[in-house]
Amino acid sequence: MTKEMVCIVCPMGCRLTVTSADDTGTLNVIGNQCKRGEAYAIEEMTNPTRMLPTTMIIRGSLLKRLPVRTEKPIPKELIFEAMKKIDDVVVEAPIKRGDVVISNLLGTGVNVIASRSMKHI
Repeated sequence: MTKEMVCIVCPMGCRLTVTSADDTGTLNVIGNQCKRGEAYAIEEMTNPTRMLPTTMIIRGSLLKRLPVRTEKPIPKELIFEAMKKIDDVVVEAPIKRGDVVISNLLGTGVNVIASRSMKHI
């Protein structure tokens, strides 16, 4: 198995080639100019995760949508299910930046937090 990807850890944008060395599942990475690129490629192949920035409905505020994000990356395969969960939640103003608006999203242990403060009107 061989996969090509571009490293996004730093601005260098190294072109990586990841190959499976043998039946043990060991991965070889070439093209990286630093150790972080190798770690990124292996993580991306074995357990891809993403930060999830989005918005949710807020009531009692001048704006109708509150920007939110996950505190840590969540498994990539849970992104669409996480979006459905976030879309189902409505919060009330006031909200402070950093407030937890959803605890333990989908049992991942990752919270969804407010990305900005919003006052009550």
